[in-house]
Amino acid sequence: MKRMEQLMELIEKFPDDLFSRHALAMEYIKMGMDVKALELMQGLLEQSPNHIGTYYHLGKLHERMGELQQALRVYEDGEVMARSLNAAHELRELTAAKENVLDQMDE
Repeated sequence: MKRMEQLMELIEKFPDDLFSRHALAMEYIKMGMDVKALELMQGLLEQSPNHIGTYYHLGKLHERMGELQQALRVYEDGEVMARSLNAAHELRELTAAKENVLDQMDE
């Protein structure tokens, strides 16, 4: 809990600090607080759509919640952003995650 408190304090002092907000969302996931993590990640992407790493984690969170259509949409949006940023590694990760979701939907 101490880490979460530290992150919340940082966010309070520096509300535009995307790294701290992303880290807090990851802490929420670890604690099973999926809805809070979801809200935080969606807010991150609204504020900064080029925060490329968030697409992968948000998609995985949707998968974990059984929301495959939303996961697919997030991965596709992330692919578009990765292409625009020439982020080849992230594009490969997002494409692989999207293909995994498509496979799950075919089952």
